[in-house]
Amino acid sequence: MKVYVSADMEGITGLVDAEDVQPPGRDYERSRVMMTEDVNAAVRGAYAAGATAVLVNDAHGPMRNLLPDLLDPRVRLIKGRPKPMGMIEGLSSEYDAVLCVGFHARAGVLGVLSHSFMGHEIEDIWLDDRPTGEIGLLHAAAAAYGVPVALLTGDDTACEETKSWDPSVTTVPVKFAKDRFAAQLVPVAEARQSIETTTTEALTNLSTPAADHAPHRLTVRWQSASVALHLAAIPGVERQDDRTVTLEAEMLHLYRLFNLFLRVCTAVTSNPPYC
Repeated sequence: MKVYVSADMEGITGLVDAEDVQPPGRDYERSRVMMTEDVNAAVRGAYAAGATAVLVNDAHGPMRNLLPDLLDPRVRLIKGRPKPMGMIEGLSSEYDAVLCVGFHARAGVLGVLSHSFMGHEIEDIWLDDRPTGEIGLLHAAAAAYGVPVALLTGDDTACEETKSWDPSVTTVPVKFAKDRFAAQLVPVAEARQSIETTTTEALTNLSTPAADHAPHRLTVRWQSASVALHLAAIPGVERQDDRTVTLEAEMLHLYRLFNLFLRVCTAVTSNPPYC
C-alpha cells in the first residue's frame, strides 16, 4: 500500500493565528515542529495499517515548513516551490490513498485561518458551480487519479466541509473554531494519538473510486480586476466579468492551470501568496 500525504499548516494542532503559520511570525518556528509531529502521527498510523511507502508533500505557503531531521525517517519528502501541481505534487494513480494533514476551511467560512489558496486575492472558487476551496479541489484532483482521500485533519469547520464534499472521508478535528483566529484546542497528546489511530482505521477501510476523466468547469472570483485581465491571455480562460474567470477542462489539467493562475496572480499583485 502506497500512501500520499499532503500537509498544510493552518489546521495543525494548536495553531490559530498568522503569527503561527507565516514566516517570520513569532511562533512560526515552533509551529514547524507542531506540523512535523502531526504528519509523523499520520505516518505512524499509515505504517500500522500496512503501508509500504509514504510520500509527504509540504503544501503550505513557502512549502518548506516541515523539518526533515524531525520527520519520520521512513518517508520521502517533497519540499519547496514552485511545483506544477502545488498541493498534490507527486500524486499519481499508483497511490492507494491520500491523507490531508492540517487543512482549513474555504474562503468566506468561519473557520480557523479560513481562506482559499491566496487569502488576500481570491474571493470565491466554484467547481461545476459548487463553492469550493483547497479541500474540494484536492479531492476532485485525487478522484481524477482514481485515488481516494482517506483522511483529513484540521479544525471542526474543515472537517465539516470535507464531510459535505464526501461523507466517506474520515476526519479528525484537532481544534474547534471560535472565530477566524481563535479556537478551543484538543490537547496535543490527545490530538496526535487520534490522528495516528484514526489514520490506521481509515486505511483499513478504503474504497477506491474509478478515475474521473470527465470535463469540469472551474470559476474563480478575484479581488483584483487586474488578475482576471491577465489570466484571460491563457487559452481557454474566459472572463465572466471584471474579476471572474472560468475555464473548462479535465480535472488534472484544471488543477495544473489553477496553480499557474496563482503564479500569475503573485506576479501581477506583487504580494506573497498566503496558502
